[in-house]
Amino acid sequence: MSQLILAGDVGGTKTWLGLFALDGPRPSLLETERYTTLEFDTLTPMVARFLDRTGAADRVAAACFGVAGPVRANGSRLTNVPWVVHGNDIGTRLGIASVRLLNDLEAMGHAVPLLTTQELAVIQPGTPVRGGNAALIAPGTGLGEANLHAVDGRLLPMPSEGGHTDFAARTPRELELVAMLSPRQGRVALEDIVSGPGLVVLHNFTHRATRCAGAALPDETGRQPAAITAAALDGVCAACVDTLDLFVSALGAAAGNLALRTLATAGLYLGGGIAPQILPALRTDRFLEALVDKGPMRPLLEQVPVSVILDEQAVLIGAAVAARDLIATPDTGSRTSDAERADG
Repeated sequence: MSQLILAGDVGGTKTWLGLFALDGPRPSLLETERYTTLEFDTLTPMVARFLDRTGAADRVAAACFGVAGPVRANGSRLTNVPWVVHGNDIGTRLGIASVRLLNDLEAMGHAVPLLTTQELAVIQPGTPVRGGNAALIAPGTGLGEANLHAVDGRLLPMPSEGGHTDFAARTPRELELVAMLSPRQGRVALEDIVSGPGLVVLHNFTHRATRCAGAALPDETGRQPAAITAAALDGVCAACVDTLDLFVSALGAAAGNLALRTLATAGLYLGGGIAPQILPALRTDRFLEALVDKGPMRPLLEQVPVSVILDEQAVLIGAAVAARDLIATPDTGSRTSDAERADG
């Protein structure tokens, strides 16, 4: 029987697991399933259920999981989920020789060079620089960032926790927002604003004590961001339109900051679950003006290609690419390097 790759995208709300065939630069997806993350106590029993259902447990040559949190020594304490996950433990319990954990945006970065034009929506064509760096920013349950450094003709993803940096207010409205939030929570992080929960924060800010004129928001917090953006895009609630305008402006500014920090002359990519849902708003002057409004660096940023990743399984694809590489170089897999031991 042919060997397979197991890949996962472990998010704060949902988790995708997939089996891939070992063929070509981009492994072929054979079977996938989506789970609600917090229906399980940790990742291992979820993976065990998936392998049991597919009957593929004895055919998995390597596995890689993109997780929403920093990875150290092949382990991670997830940021928005009360889980501690260890790749070595998963491999031992499930009989998989090589298991690697990556930050989810680092995993997505492995997919970027393999995405097709149909899987991308161009926001700004720009003028890509051959051999330049690229970058990723992805608002969803949280906010992820990754740097893709150009090394020897390849884009090598580097993890980041840039979503947890400070939110930099730029306008009187944003200063007012920070003034409202600071007494309640102290420090305001970028992720507090540019994320799904951040949309809810902005909704509360723009509506204050007034009733939303759009459809009643669902009680479930996880569904509120989609309801807010739908009301804004449909134009049924002026305050929801204001909410989305504030969000798009903050996202544009953060994306421009990331492009400057990484010199992302080869491309800036927006991933995550929110960006594809708000494409009309991202194609407005509001988003791009916030992105390029960086003083003397405006001409540079106006030449950066900007695209939205449409494939919701980009992290899964990237994790599969990383898992395939484990088979060729198993020492980079579940074994812990001296550097990782020192770091951990």
